Amino acid sequence: MSALFEEVSRRFEAGHTGAPPRLWSDPRIHDIERFTPAAVLVAITERPRPGVLLLHRPSNMRAHPGQIAFPGGRVDPGENAVEAALREANEELGICAKDVRVIGESDLYRTGSGYEITPVVAVIRADVDIHPNPAEVAQWFEAPVDFVLDPANQLTRTVDWEGRRHSFIEITWNDARQDHVIWGVTGAILHNLAGRLNWPHEPRRND
Repeated sequence: MSALFEEVSRRFEAGHTGAPPRLWSDPRIHDIERFTPAAVLVAITERPRPGVLLLHRPSNMRAHPGQIAFPGGRVDPGENAVEAALREANEELGICAKDVRVIGESDLYRTGSGYEITPVVAVIRADVDIHPNPAEVAQWFEAPVDFVLDPANQLTRTVDWEGRRHSFIEITWNDARQDHVIWGVTGAILHNLAGRLNWPHEPRRND
């Protein structure tokens, strides 16, 4: 058992004991009667400064084109959330289930588009083989866990859209090649995980 797996497991267990922290939710869910189950894999990489795997969706996708997401998708009939998250990570990034050490399921996040998403937290080796599926992944990257789970980096933005004001979480990570703007569902899930994992925030620059 790796030191990182033990550390994340300890934080996960402690953070999911008792009442949840203040969770970010989508106000549009009140207009929806039924939700479609989905799952995402929050894969934390074993590095001196652990990262979380994220991907950019292709710009020609029908749903959420160009957005940053966790690997994931719908839960198929007969699957549970963990099985769905592992299957999607394999289909999208070529990550084998045997290389993923699952820790647990975090808070459901319901979306205005009618999905209820289960984040599955796990640990993977830093050198795991990744083979992105170009139909679903334009590019993938890692962002440091201590950066994306730092509330100071989770900014609240507000926009006017379709006659209503909408607020969302935005996290911008610069990996020296480009700015990765994380928002929407992914930003909300990271916000909620920050309250659960209570990750230590190192005084390091965003570089």
